[in-house]
Amino acid sequence: MSEPLYLDHAATTPMTGAAQAAVVSGMARWANPSSPHAAGRAARAALEEARAAVSLAYGWTHETLFTSGASEALAIGIGRCTRARRFVAAVEHDAALRAAGEAFVLPVDSLGRVDPAAIPDVSDAVVAVQWCNSETGVIQPIAAIAAAVHDRGGLLLVDAAQMPASDRLAADADAIALSAHKRGGPAGIGALLVRDLATLHPSGGQERGYRPGTENLPGALGYAAALAEPEPDHQALRAMLDDAIRRSGGEVVADGAERHPAIASYRMPGVAAAAQLIRFDMERIAVSAGSACASGSLKPSHVLRAMGWTEAASREVIRVSFGRTTTRDHVERFIAAWRAMARNGRRFAA
Repeated sequence: MSEPLYLDHAATTPMTGAAQAAVVSGMARWANPSSPHAAGRAARAALEEARAAVSLAYGWTHETLFTSGASEALAIGIGRCTRARRFVAAVEHDAALRAAGEAFVLPVDSLGRVDPAAIPDVSDAVVAVQWCNSETGVIQPIAAIAAAVHDRGGLLLVDAAQMPASDRLAADADAIALSAHKRGGPAGIGALLVRDLATLHPSGGQERGYRPGTENLPGALGYAAALAEPEPDHQALRAMLDDAIRRSGGEVVADGAERHPAIASYRMPGVAAAAQLIRFDMERIAVSAGSACASGSLKPSHVLRAMGWTEAASREVIRVSFGRTTTRDHVERFIAAWRAMARNGRRFAA
């Protein structure tokens, strides 16, 4: 029997060895970081070191609030923003859409990109845009979007959960939502980088009074350790997979757009995504249909629908995502399985 092949790293990726070691060390520091005694002060010092490391990884010189993950960071950054109005791109993650509630929706083009020139008056508003789409891998022109948002009086919150640590957002974003488990850190920890805490309604409790609950010291240490480790460049592997899918009669979603080198979606015409997932699982290959938070839903992808895809076509799309352990042999094995399934066509259709 073949070894399991995991190609769903955009959902979550294995913890790095350094992150695991840091979490274990954090568990040994069991004192509450909010306690005033010596053990508590030592735990606080370690927490603040981790906070500084996360800030440094993003070139961020403002406030960094630890959260339970990117979903909570979005809930705080959007839901508790002091601005009266909310704008979200039509292709945002479900967590952002939930946090925004009755928001104004920014349309996207056929490649899933927001047109900065089409952003309306956003005065007294927070605008949420996902830097890299978690389903298609499409990368938004954040610098141009930020300039348009600021020119029109708004604040920009960027969901950067799927992107590697980078200081490219430091000059553009007013807030940034982050997740550790997408970067080789532990689940249950993330961060909200905030330029000005006055743009958020406080909740009381820990994290400068903006998040109640005992701080997750092991998680914070693991996150900081993971960010210190470089990530591989998967551009060549993704290009190889794109080419193989095209040659095999498939469709590369958002072909022609700037995309994340480790995240891509593909359509197999005539074969439902649900059937593909079952067949790949039988081959011991793990992929997904859309983002992990929505993959269990029977509804067609709102991302693809916003890009103009028909419901029928959108139900034939799966996502493949690479991680630190992905190799050329892994991609070749997936291609072989994909081609075998495509040759059988509707035999595996739902």
